[in-house]
Amino acid sequence: MTSERGSATVWVLTLSAVLVTVAAAAVLVGLAMVARHRAGTAADLAALAAAGRAVVGDPDPCAAAAEIAEANGAQLSGCRLEPGSVVTVEVRVAVPLGRLGEHEGVGRARAGPVPP
Repeated sequence: MTSERGSATVWVLTLSAVLVTVAAAAVLVGLAMVARHRAGTAADLAALAAAGRAVVGDPDPCAAAAEIAEANGAQLSGCRLEPGSVVTVEVRVAVPLGRLGEHEGVGRARAGPVPP
């Protein structure tokens, strides 16, 4: 019995370390998911704004996309106007992860008028 004295402390410390690691991983996954959803939302809104401008003949609908993306905390990284006033955009949202550095969530969207 004396050879097992203090073994519960070791088990508790080990289990605590495992739980902290799992919790940290869950937080990182949650941050990544939130960034991805923010990027997707910003991309959707930017594409809709650009398509709305393209339909009325604005010569630079990507400027509207950049403005809307920035207002939603994203950076417009790509914008392409296709025939028929269809706009495709790509945005990036920065995800600061402390000591792990800064990563990006990417969102892409396409918008345009519905064909008759």
